[in-house]
Amino acid sequence: MPRLRKLSRKFYDVPSIQLAPALLGTTLVHRLPDGTELRARIVETEAYCGTQDLASHASKGRTARTEVMFGQAGRAYVYLIYGMYQMLNVVAGKTQPGEAEAVLIRAAEPLDDWDADLSGPGKLAREMQITRTYNTIDLTGGVLFFLERTGSPHIVKTPRVGVDYAKHWKDELLRFCDADSDAVSKPRPPKPN
Repeated sequence: MPRLRKLSRKFYDVPSIQLAPALLGTTLVHRLPDGTELRARIVETEAYCGTQDLASHASKGRTARTEVMFGQAGRAYVYLIYGMYQMLNVVAGKTQPGEAEAVLIRAAEPLDDWDADLSGPGKLAREMQITRTYNTIDLTGGVLFFLERTGSPHIVKTPRVGVDYAKHWKDELLRFCDADSDAVSKPRPPKPN
């Protein structure tokens, strides 16, 4: 098997609506302090499209929490939700100056015979040991990073999950799934024929 290349800054420097499907089939790697690597193939993402997107944290403006989203593409945005779940996001490129876009990593398939349930963003972060201490980390570095896509994911689009408060944005098809994967979180898209 050929050696997979780490994704470059240029890969991330596109709008979230392009980055979200491009991340499907890539491998997320977390290199732990003891040298162990946790690896998983990404099968579900969601795009958050800037300050006008009412489901995005950026819609509330530039704050200490969201500052990383307004910065350099290819950084991690990790936050806590419901006081218990860490959520890993990838900062995307900007459609215009002063904008903030990101992609939520929603689900993945564990690799290397690792037995873990990564079928949801909170489960993924917990099992991959990703916490808020990784907020702002450079995803082109050597601790937490993505490797290029393997295979050809069967990409389907659906509305995002849990954003009913976002008015018309709740219906936008900004969730991207590999329909062939059993690791996609609920609600699962129909399997292809």
